[in-house]
Amino acid sequence: MTDALVPLLVAVPLFGAVLVVATGLLSERGPAVVTGAVLVVQTGLAGWIGSRAVLEGPLSNGVGGFVAPYGIELVVDGLSAVVVALVAVVSLAVLVYTVRDDPGGAAFYTEYLLLVTGLSGMTVTGDVFNLYVFLEISGLATYALVASAGDGRSAVSAFKYLLFGTVAASLYLLGVGYALIATGTLNMADLAVELANVGYDSPLVLASFGFVVVGLATKTALFPLHTWQPGAYSDSPDSVSALISALVSTVAAYALLRIVYTVYTPAFFEAVPVARDALVAFACVSIVVGSALAVAQSEVKRMLAYSSVSQYGLVVVGLAIGTRAAVFGAIVHLVGHAIMKGGLFVAAGTVDDLIGARTVDEYAGLSDRFPVLGGASAVLMLAMVGVPPAVGFAGKWYIALGAVRAGTWPVAVVIFASTLLTLAYFAILVERMFVAPASSSVRAAADGGYGDDGSERLGGRATPPLGAIALVVGAAVVAVALGLAVTDLETVLEPTLDTLLSP
Repeated sequence: MTDALVPLLVAVPLFGAVLVVATGLLSERGPAVVTGAVLVVQTGLAGWIGSRAVLEGPLSNGVGGFVAPYGIELVVDGLSAVVVALVAVVSLAVLVYTVRDDPGGAAFYTEYLLLVTGLSGMTVTGDVFNLYVFLEISGLATYALVASAGDGRSAVSAFKYLLFGTVAASLYLLGVGYALIATGTLNMADLAVELANVGYDSPLVLASFGFVVVGLATKTALFPLHTWQPGAYSDSPDSVSALISALVSTVAAYALLRIVYTVYTPAFFEAVPVARDALVAFACVSIVVGSALAVAQSEVKRMLAYSSVSQYGLVVVGLAIGTRAAVFGAIVHLVGHAIMKGGLFVAAGTVDDLIGARTVDEYAGLSDRFPVLGGASAVLMLAMVGVPPAVGFAGKWYIALGAVRAGTWPVAVVIFASTLLTLAYFAILVERMFVAPASSSVRAAADGGYGDDGSERLGGRATPPLGAIALVVGAAVVAVALGLAVTDLETVLEPTLDTLLSP
């Protein structure tokens, strides 16, 4: 019976997007209310289906009654259950922050739900072409959301994202085409069998792997395919920054992990070790360069964006190493990064809204004025560095442990070096917040809403909204709780890991 509910994970937000359009014709506040109600249902549905998948085993549904491999199959196992729940919960949480900004209009909320539709579909699909369809849905919705700020910078960033996203999706589709030519099937489980029969050294199979990986790596924002990301994160509305930084590249990285281990399987790396080595090198460069670029930033949002380039490199290096510890560490870091980075972008947007502070220097003395917001942000920053017992430490520990067990010591050194670089840029920000005195202009803006020149600063709001405080504090609590519960998560994912890593 639960299997029949799996398509609702895609149908509910898609129907909600249509309902938002209709509601917008009748009521100004209707779209926000409908979006909230839809996401509450989506969260409950994701929790119920996910729990059934964990307790009873993978759930599968052939859409329209067409049996796989001929029809489109939707599958929920332990890993996809975690990711689809993450998408639902984060989308609902960020909506609280979004409504505060009151973007208005049915178009924004329609795009919001279409993004949830695309990300949820990418998570549960068992068909590589269907994944492309959902990849495009989520991409188109994201481009529109980035541009919704309505200024020149956001329009340019959205257009740049559109160009990169279109090329990335096209490369992925080209890889799918090569796989189809080689095997005659698009179902992930069936592809795994047929690719092995064709032979992993076949030029068609090798070309398929290369195009698929590069396409999804671009969506994940690995260096040097990352240049769309800083602008998309920093120039979009604050609520959109929080949403896409937490989910868009996260689900793309999940899709990469799913394709590599479900379609090509670990046997591909055994047969073509140069593919593993190339992916490890690719990810290590992203780890180091992303951290170095983050250190060089003065604007907080761009610092966080370049930090993501490094953090997703950690995820990809974990899945490329391929040991059980490394793959589990990649999953932990993927989920943890979504929570931590989403919380930090909410905090950055709130600070910008309150006092107009965008640069590291302008964060001076922030904790004196907003102790709760500053304290929770500091916890998230230390968690990103990898200070135990937070989830950032757990993810890095398992990835490094997997690297050592695989004999790839240079990767462990890269992880340690990136941790020091992460500490460097977050330590500077924490020092400004807790030690440095506030600059006079920012202090005046906080106290009365006016700068030194007498101009009003963003409406003069001097206290953080409770919704934003709750989100940042909640993210900090979850980041620590996930680190403490990492062994329980390993137990939940054990059957899925056994399946993914089986030769």
